[in-house]
Amino acid sequence: MKYLLLGFFSIICLSLISCDSGPDSPRGFSFPKGDIAKGEAVLIKYQCLACHKMNGFVRDVDINNPELNVNLGGMTSKVKTYAELVTSVINPSHKFVQGYPIESVAIEGKSKMTNFNDIMTVTELVNLVTFLESQYELVPYRSTGYQYYRY
Repeated sequence: MKYLLLGFFSIICLSLISCDSGPDSPRGFSFPKGDIAKGEAVLIKYQCLACHKMNGFVRDVDINNPELNVNLGGMTSKVKTYAELVTSVINPSHKFVQGYPIESVAIEGKSKMTNFNDIMTVTELVNLVTFLESQYELVPYRSTGYQYYRY
């Protein structure tokens, strides 16, 4: 029994290790460090605030899109990773924002967000994501104070 369990555990470990190395693996991929101030300029240049809102920023009346008001930044209990933010910009249909009706953020399964992949430079993307990352504030998890139930 002990050898069977050891063999099973070994197979699981090898499977997990092999998942990280392959032609589609992100291993070894890294963007250079971005500039927060330049990222803010990118946010304004591409009129992101037409569909997004962010504390401390006022929407330009000419580009206001009242149908979309997706929050960027602010307090969150889940860390917004650099990779998640990059993916949200370059592939907005990958995962839709929670808390909004699907019809307000997507049409036929595709995000309403403009695809900037052929417009935005890599440097602009790096700066924008660095800026966005700086706008999130992690709120520590607060325990309810209830004791765990034990059998």
